[in-house]
Amino acid sequence: MSTTQIFCASTLYGAATLAAAIDADCFAPAGRRILLVSNNAGNPEIAPAVDAMPGFEQLHHRFDDVLSWNETIAPLHPGGWSPRTDDVPLLQRHLRLLWNLGDDAVELILESIQVNPALALSQVFTGSPVDVYADGLMSYGPTRFKIDPLVGTAVRRLLHLDLVPGLKPLLLTEFGVRPEIVPAEPFLKVLGDLADAAGELPPLPDSPALLLGQYLSALSILTPDEEEQLHVRMLRGAVRRGHHRIVFKPHPTAPARWSRSLEEEAEKLGVELTVLNLPVLAEVLYERARPALVVGCFSTALFTASALYGLDVARTGTDLLLERLTPYQNSNRIPVTLTDALLPDIEAEEAAEAEADLTGLVAAVGFGMQPQIYPGLRAAATRYLTDHFNARTQPYFKRRRLTSLALPGGLPTRLNFIPRNRTVRSVARRARSLKRSALG
Repeated sequence: MSTTQIFCASTLYGAATLAAAIDADCFAPAGRRILLVSNNAGNPEIAPAVDAMPGFEQLHHRFDDVLSWNETIAPLHPGGWSPRTDDVPLLQRHLRLLWNLGDDAVELILESIQVNPALALSQVFTGSPVDVYADGLMSYGPTRFKIDPLVGTAVRRLLHLDLVPGLKPLLLTEFGVRPEIVPAEPFLKVLGDLADAAGELPPLPDSPALLLGQYLSALSILTPDEEEQLHVRMLRGAVRRGHHRIVFKPHPTAPARWSRSLEEEAEKLGVELTVLNLPVLAEVLYERARPALVVGCFSTALFTASALYGLDVARTGTDLLLERLTPYQNSNRIPVTLTDALLPDIEAEEAAEAEADLTGLVAAVGFGMQPQIYPGLRAAATRYLTDHFNARTQPYFKRRRLTSLALPGGLPTRLNFIPRNRTVRSVARRARSLKRSALG
């Protein structure tokens, strides 16, 4: 029986990861390989899909066909549609006809298995083996939701780049899924090809400091004003380190006006600022401009720069994000935690020591995020908190969360009555009311 492998990608970075994995022979030979492109942008009609991004033609030849998931389920959005259980047999027959799959055995290679469209595809092709690949730091954290065992037990491997050397991903370990590293060499080769095909870029200064925008206000983590100020903080920090040629790469979907505050600050500081409003990967700039410093908040591109390109990196704003992320199980928590624990703060006078026990830290935070999915991590979380809970690590945890899970660092048992004491709450409300009246 012939085999068709269906690779699903929603980002150019993810498609590049798949191309590198194919080049590294991470997949068995197949009769046919399909790249299924999904545009998950809020308004996919006005945002370019993966196959419309500059450089995609360098990836195309690894696949026999490139299909669009958006066109397949139009007018529904990829992030919002999932199959009804009773419709699964009908939908699979429909897709087999539409994509000319015939009676082929189907293998799925998916990203973000816990959400649509990857979850929907795994449900439609019930029984097909699944490989999951990671295109960022979230794979080091826990699975976001409890997954149907029919889906989870179909997953064979988690393919990932070695962005944090020595740290194993936590994602899908509840199903015994084994992690497998995509080698760096083929990935860098793919990124080099993308850089060569990116076309003409605006003139860029030699060895600049590169600032990476992320558009966090779209996730309701920061306000637009706070995000603008975050970019300004990046600029000031880079200048304090002696950099006077700055390149700012805003997030592709961020408003153009956001660069104005940065431009005003650059003029005030007397530095050269280039704003690059082009839909290219940050890694293309690593290849073409070879920045002397890369500054961001918690972008995966910071770890690509450090682990794969050997560039100097720095972060800013992680302290604010650790405070703002809600609920505690927010899937960005592990990426922010790793960034804060490992990378130097651009605004600090002296670099803090990088976290030594990363495995323990991720186990403790991961258990705090998803204790019902990973009950076996309680002992590791307890050990880490017993040995390492201090002023440096406290921001990675919430006292209330630690208390509810009876973990070290929570409120002592003898004080647990306070939050539930009606009199104490009434006094606290009265005090806040008096404070507001005095300020008003």
